[in-house]
Amino acid sequence: MNRRYITRRVLYGIPLILGVTFVSFLLMVYFGPDKTYELLGKNPTTEQISEVRRALGYDRAFLLRYGDYLRELVTLDLGLSDSSGEPVSVILKRTLPVSIALVLPGFILGNLMGLALGLLAAWYRGKWLDKLVMSASVVGMSVSFLVIIIGLQILLCTPYGLNLFPVRGWQVHDLGSYLYYVTVPTLALVLVTLGYNTRFYRAVMVEEIERDHIRTAQAYGASPRELLFRHVLKNSLIPVLTRIMFSVPFVVISGSLLLESYFGIPGIGLVTFNAITSGDQPILKAVVGLTGVLFVLALTVNDMLYSLVDPRVAKP
Repeated sequence: MNRRYITRRVLYGIPLILGVTFVSFLLMVYFGPDKTYELLGKNPTTEQISEVRRALGYDRAFLLRYGDYLRELVTLDLGLSDSSGEPVSVILKRTLPVSIALVLPGFILGNLMGLALGLLAAWYRGKWLDKLVMSASVVGMSVSFLVIIIGLQILLCTPYGLNLFPVRGWQVHDLGSYLYYVTVPTLALVLVTLGYNTRFYRAVMVEEIERDHIRTAQAYGASPRELLFRHVLKNSLIPVLTRIMFSVPFVVISGSLLLESYFGIPGIGLVTFNAITSGDQPILKAVVGLTGVLFVLALTVNDMLYSLVDPRVAKP
């Protein structure tokens, strides 16, 4: 990998991180909820208001407050939760691994199955198999995530169905218990993402299949397997990588929020949901800021991966 290209991408990422954190600072801190009157109650005096605002740092200059916000994100010194009084960094350290373990199987399977179905539909484009795959994708895209979760829960977790898996909870201590608790959320995540992934990957593959060099290779007798995996898939890796990398923050935060809140799984999604309902500002501030940084990091890593799959990208 070209070191100059990596350095250039990292340097390009710094203004993006500053921009993203600046927007999150404006929304969550500077123009966020004012705790002054929440702490003081009714009819506070002017002196009490000034004292509390000074203690909370509201009287500090704009740039100083933004600098403090950046320092908190860099050092992960994110304050204390309003609800529990526990350090936010400790909460994130405890819950983030749970969320990753929860969504990782569904994320991997959803993308692998989407790639496979996208390749299959693209190869048989216009035929009944392509129409069947695309019709199933549209159906999958039209069904609500919540409906899928409830349907799977009734079918697999209750006496009204097969009653094979737990309705709620996360008591994981070995591989067997992990599979016991993660199976239904994984199926839900695969079903809700498979339609979107399949349609996207199919569009990318069809565009690549119709290029002249693919037709030339086919005319020279290349097998379907060689065409699909050596030429079509390899040359489509840039949009494939882009979709996968940009899905990571969304799946970890947004995807786990609904799964964890519904299944009672103690991950970052459930913590965020509880923070929204209770108005726990330190947790919300940390989640919004770190999610923005994660998007920028995903963009930077994605640009670096481009140079691996296509060295021409790294050329000046």
